[in-house]
Amino acid sequence: MEPLGIIAGNGEFPLILARAARQQGCRVIAAAFTGETQPAIEQAADEIEWVRLGQLNKLSEVFTSRGIKRAVMAGGITPANLFKNLSLDLRMIAVAAKLKVRNAETIFGAIADELGKDGVALLDPRPFLGAAVPAAGNLTRGKPDKDQQADIAFGLKIAKEISRLDIGQTVVVKQGTVLAVEGFEGTDACIRRGGELAGEKGGAIVVKVSKPNQDFRFDIPCIGLKTIESCAAGKIAVLAIEAGSSLLLGREEILKTADRQDLRVVCVEVK
Repeated sequence: MEPLGIIAGNGEFPLILARAARQQGCRVIAAAFTGETQPAIEQAADEIEWVRLGQLNKLSEVFTSRGIKRAVMAGGITPANLFKNLSLDLRMIAVAAKLKVRNAETIFGAIADELGKDGVALLDPRPFLGAAVPAAGNLTRGKPDKDQQADIAFGLKIAKEISRLDIGQTVVVKQGTVLAVEGFEGTDACIRRGGELAGEKGGAIVVKVSKPNQDFRFDIPCIGLKTIESCAAGKIAVLAIEAGSSLLLGREEILKTADRQDLRVVCVEVK
């Protein structure tokens, strides 16, 4: 099997991806970012080289010097670090100068284009992640009841619409009412706010989706233990995520924790 390059950002995602790819028989070479990537990547990957943010030529050479023709991006970059304290090489300066809009998506897209010029194709990482990107079905012991299923269907419509408008990707609903919509505060704060508005008994439904036409090379909606903890704090009854488009960062521990707090986690198809 062809070796796989990983552009490793922060968080657990690069570690999960590297381990999953190696289990599939891939030799994994990681380009890790100083001050961002967890040091544990050195054990998760077969080979690693540390680079600084903004060093596009060196990033490319990590892969081209080893004959790597395919790579994936995993993990984020602290937003503030994308715009300050950078030491850009000449190639990255030239790329940045061409961007009319500068945000994470446009920057990563431009980097992908540059890697492509060097013969390195940036791929969607989902095929390498196995069960960490679950298919449709109930993931926990408990299942949503009929009323909760109706709220899930309602929440999916709302979540897809706000994601289309690039507002957020998560909503909290209860009995056909929207309690909270994710904004700049992020998923966890949205869940906790919606849980508070659901009342003392809780019982709200959280729905998290991908954006229409989402470029999964750069961003996959993720669920981690922190998300489950936020659901517990908000007394959430059901967490619904999109099948084939959502990453569970530590699936086994997430689902065990959800079962302990009687949180139903379901993966749904979006038509």
